[in-house]
Amino acid sequence: MPAHCTGAILAGGRATRFGGVPKGLERVGGRRVIDRVAAALAAAADDMLLIANDPSAASWLPGVPVAPDVRPGNGGLGGIHAALTRAAHPVLVVAWDMPFVSASLLAALRALGGTADVAVPESDSQRGVEPLCAYYDPSCIGPIERRLDAGDRRVVGFYDDVRVARLSNADVRRFGDPALMFMNVNSPDELALAERHASGLDDAADGGDHRTKAPR
Repeated sequence: MPAHCTGAILAGGRATRFGGVPKGLERVGGRRVIDRVAAALAAAADDMLLIANDPSAASWLPGVPVAPDVRPGNGGLGGIHAALTRAAHPVLVVAWDMPFVSASLLAALRALGGTADVAVPESDSQRGVEPLCAYYDPSCIGPIERRLDAGDRRVVGFYDDVRVARLSNADVRRFGDPALMFMNVNSPDELALAERHASGLDDAADGGDHRTKAPR
């Protein structure tokens, strides 16, 4: 396992579907989504970092350092790049709109990261993996910058240039339902759905361990 690892919350997106209100500040099960993400990361990482360009971000998580994108306008890949550049050591990154991310899953990714430059969980998404819930080593900075210089903003574009370890679907499922752990709250409808799921989950033990079946 890496000697030191920072938990980085990526507070990106313009939240246009929430009328401009920062989506990570919405509440699910009585807790802000950003607080849920922070709790999971705090259990798996050694310290915390918030990557955000919003001028009010310093008030979101008192005591947690805030850093903007180093190369703005590059979406999630820019957020990963900023987290690695600011932390200067390995990071566990999680998008701030994932209310049910599992602390145990993040710890497993951190452990897997000791064998590669990237440790990423497999999923049923279009990409087949979840790059905004993953471990990254600073050795990724150069490959990311080369991709950005070439105009490639795909979050997984640089994966071809580094060592990638994938946490299998079977292993991911040991920590809960992937559909919940990787759920994004991007709209009022998704927020309502997350609220229904939250009422059926008991995640108090580790900030997001979802072995309890959620209501459908």
